[in-house]
Amino acid sequence: MAMPDRLNLEGLRYARAVAETKSFSAAARAYGVTQPALSNGIAKLEERLGDKLFDRSPRGVTRTAFGARILPLVERALDALDAVASEARRLTEPGGQKIRMGLSPLIGSQLVARTFSMVQDLPAPRDLVLREANMQELRACLLAGRLDIILIPAVTAMPRFEHRVVDVEPIVVVSPDTAADAAPLELKEAGKECFILVPDACGLTTFTTQLFRANEMPLRTYPGEAASYQVLEDWTKLGLGSAMVPRSKLTSPDVPHRPLLNDGREVQISFEAVWNADSPLAPDLLHLADSLAAARR
Repeated sequence: MAMPDRLNLEGLRYARAVAETKSFSAAARAYGVTQPALSNGIAKLEERLGDKLFDRSPRGVTRTAFGARILPLVERALDALDAVASEARRLTEPGGQKIRMGLSPLIGSQLVARTFSMVQDLPAPRDLVLREANMQELRACLLAGRLDIILIPAVTAMPRFEHRVVDVEPIVVVSPDTAADAAPLELKEAGKECFILVPDACGLTTFTTQLFRANEMPLRTYPGEAASYQVLEDWTKLGLGSAMVPRSKLTSPDVPHRPLLNDGREVQISFEAVWNADSPLAPDLLHLADSLAAARR
């Protein structure tokens, strides 16, 4: 049977809904149509495609062998169409030419300032819309397409995405007895201290635990958690323990601190830009990430 050139878009969307929910009635509810309307739309689609997509039985709805081959193509086609509509809205709505960037709270203000400047130097200048959130939320928003690019500490693998290290920053230690002219602290000596940690949301605690684990050293920690970098400093003054932070997160350069060394080399934390290579903005995001990476050199 010859297949017509044009497929009904609603039929394709109905089929995707059934494939996701494994139920005609649940798909109809999710899509906001009656079940007969949805069933009729899928029947017409199957007629045009030339074979059945689904088998129905008392145990539920399953894909046919034909459906198992066709439905992934339907999913990709609808994703591409949705991407076209999304990018069109971005370009035509007021303020639509923007890059939505997510930031870990650990990102320093100097990196943010460089990013603002470089967005204006893109081939097509865009507005930059920032959102600060914890690492889990940033990754979820990037996966869902609610953010175009995120700047995060390079502590968690995201293999489906493009990565570029855009900044590195030295780690410093603030301790109760730190003097203004204190000598640098070797990591093996830091292992004797008790560290106050923050909730594992911004990436700092993950970095700290990975650093000690990589050097096969135990990490001694204070039983409580500080809510902010300011609180970390306040608690060190109370003698509750030491704090390990990127230098830019000191509330003032005058806060007594010691550079952290590992066999004489400065311990640094890396920050990376992460984005989806399939994004309509991918060329601009790559250009931005490369520019930020070049600037740190």
